[in-house]
Amino acid sequence: MTSPPQYTDMQLDALRELANIGSGNAGTALSGMLGQPVDINVPAAAALPLADAVEAAGEPATLATGVVLPIFGDLDATVLLLFPPDDEATLCSLLGVEPGTEDGRSALGEIGNILGCSYVNSLAAMTGLELEPRPPETVADMVGAILATVLATQADQTNLALLMDSRLIVEGQQCELTFLMLPSHDGIGELLTRLGLG
Repeated sequence: MTSPPQYTDMQLDALRELANIGSGNAGTALSGMLGQPVDINVPAAAALPLADAVEAAGEPATLATGVVLPIFGDLDATVLLLFPPDDEATLCSLLGVEPGTEDGRSALGEIGNILGCSYVNSLAAMTGLELEPRPPETVADMVGAILATVLATQADQTNLALLMDSRLIVEGQQCELTFLMLPSHDGIGELLTRLGLG
């Protein structure tokens, strides 16, 4: 297996800026769904080697609900949003559904879909790439099992992931989620080329 490519500080800053702009647009879209202001900040955004990103996504034995969003087009990728149980409960209560139920998972799937699609659409607008998100799949399992399943679906193994720890604040209530984007092996290079930093 080849070693991950090395990126300059300027290239990594550009990738982090994509993450921040995407999150801002995602917050606006989620606010429309909830009918109340949503503030999303990204205390950490990084382009990491895959193994480091997986490790940073959370303790493997921790329970979480994951929303998986396949992306096709000029760039193939998988987007994964991970919601810890407490934060899942907060979001479900805002939507008036019970966490851990079919309705609760469906609601989280819709939130994940809105956040993921908003981020991907921002990426497409900024880079000129044609990107098409597919319907999301919602899974409840241990973090390690969710990540293993997602990685197994990567036909063209990636070696770098974009990782964002995001904090949502809705009506003064705070919840956190982890956003991972796993592009195809040449996907990061393609993004940087479109940004003039390839």
